[in-house]
Amino acid sequence: MLPEERDHAYVWDMLQAALELQEMNQGSSFEDFVDDIKLMRATERSLEIMGEAARRLSPEFKEQHNQISWHLMIGQRNIIAHEYGQIDYEMLYQTVREDVPAMIIQFQHILPNEGDL
Repeated sequence: MLPEERDHAYVWDMLQAALELQEMNQGSSFEDFVDDIKLMRATERSLEIMGEAARRLSPEFKEQHNQISWHLMIGQRNIIAHEYGQIDYEMLYQTVREDVPAMIIQFQHILPNEGDL
């Protein structure tokens, strides 16, 4: 797989995780979110996948698409994976509600047609 194709595959993984995040959190309030341990853990995992995929992108690709805060995604992934006792669930909820919809649009603009991956 060529590096560009690999980068697009990682963005596709991020897009899928973001779409899942949006769907599973749709209509839930913050109180619903923190009262549903399965939803919280699924949200953590999807954000972790996004951060891990962002970490694996080539430096050239990240620079080419520097309008996306790759370092924030990676940092959030690191907290979820390694410092799970310090997870700020209000921030995770805000990320899903406020940032993920914009990320979906950005990922869709970056990707070639899905059949090209």
